[in-house]
Amino acid sequence: MEQRQGAPGESMPLTATEKAVVRALQGDFPLVPDPYQELADSIGISKDEFLATVEQLQATHKIRKMGAVLAHRHVGFKANVLVAWQVPPERLDAVAASMAASPAVSHCYDRNTAPGWPYNLYTMVHGHSRAECEQIVQALADANAVQERQMLYTKKEWKKQSMRYFQE
Repeated sequence: MEQRQGAPGESMPLTATEKAVVRALQGDFPLVPDPYQELADSIGISKDEFLATVEQLQATHKIRKMGAVLAHRHVGFKANVLVAWQVPPERLDAVAASMAASPAVSHCYDRNTAPGWPYNLYTMVHGHSRAECEQIVQALADANAVQERQMLYTKKEWKKQSMRYFQE
């Protein structure tokens, strides 16, 4: 694999191989026994080179994360709610870690408060019904001793795809 080293803090353009790996990763992930071999084959490199390139992209922070985009309605989750929580700042990290560990929570992140909007932690909760979402949210509230919240139910799903890079 081609190794490049720039000055500290310098941004290095991606090689043709790196771009090909990014393109391969952003498509549908093959549901086969050896998906990385199939992805490597699709761009004409070895599996070892493919994985080494992924590791290099992660090490240089050009890829921050890889993950699935779940079409939650297609797998039975008919309700979801964004919950804005008011958490004491000194407890924010602990409460966020606890809530993020829940299998019903797909997203958990902190945000700055604003005048008239004191909520600093947001979770996305998925359930089979609004009633189930309400139960999950109450259980999260009770487990973390945080009751102040706003529940914002999804009315329409706007986008369910990730960004696409290097599409020629």
